[in-house]
Amino acid sequence: MTLVYALLGVVLAPFAGILVAGFDRILTAKFQSRTGPPLLQPLYDIAKLWAKEPMIAHRFQPLCVYIYLAAAMVSVALFFAQSDLLLIFFVQAVGAIFLVIGAFLVPSPFSQAGANRELIQILTYEPLIIIVLAGIYLTTGSFNISAIYAMDKPLLINLPLLFIVFGYALTIKLRKSPFDISASHHAHQELVRGVLTEYSGRMLALIELAHLYETILILGLCSLFWTTSIWGMVVLLALTYLIEIVVDNISARMSFRWMLKSVWTTGLALSAINLIWLYSGGRF
Repeated sequence: MTLVYALLGVVLAPFAGILVAGFDRILTAKFQSRTGPPLLQPLYDIAKLWAKEPMIAHRFQPLCVYIYLAAAMVSVALFFAQSDLLLIFFVQAVGAIFLVIGAFLVPSPFSQAGANRELIQILTYEPLIIIVLAGIYLTTGSFNISAIYAMDKPLLINLPLLFIVFGYALTIKLRKSPFDISASHHAHQELVRGVLTEYSGRMLALIELAHLYETILILGLCSLFWTTSIWGMVVLLALTYLIEIVVDNISARMSFRWMLKSVWTTGLALSAINLIWLYSGGRF
């Protein structure tokens, strides 16, 4: 049965990601007083990229793209199989690093700058995710997702501040302002797309597909904070993503120095408070 869930996750995650991305674009357009694209525009974009012949800037770039996509697919499969959170974390981290390696392979200044920024983003959000996973372990006594579903009360009750910390990682991973420093999806902010500059055609289509998997994975991790009720989970995800869209539309892109300073300062402070509260048995 576990294998069935894993396969269903791999098959259904891209379609769910397309709907999420399509809803994101429509709502963003409404906020900006534009008509906006159709709901399935992300699918049309991937199909259009797939029909184009790729320009391979370095012979090892396709390998990096395949590993990035494979890591995203495996991490989603592990999530739906209710596997170990640390294993899921390290698998997706491998994929993220290979995306950066692929950009570093090309001696383009735009690609190199984008790769450096992407690497800084990874170094910014991954320590926060590790701290959040540590909080989950202190609450459940296990890193397995099945242990979270076995709880009789939501994680959010014990980890409210760590949920905010996870929100920082969510914003960076979804490439939302003010932390979209390596590859913004807003046309008015980019002449070239940073870490994605030297990818084109089918290679870029596979990267967009991998990003859909990552979107579902990170939202799936967000859903773990309320597993006692399906409706509670849906409301939590809807409100969280709505806040992400609002923040994206009201924020300007900031520098990587500001990102490091704000995310680590606030994130580590909130994490410390929540972990101390957990260590004290939930009471001061």
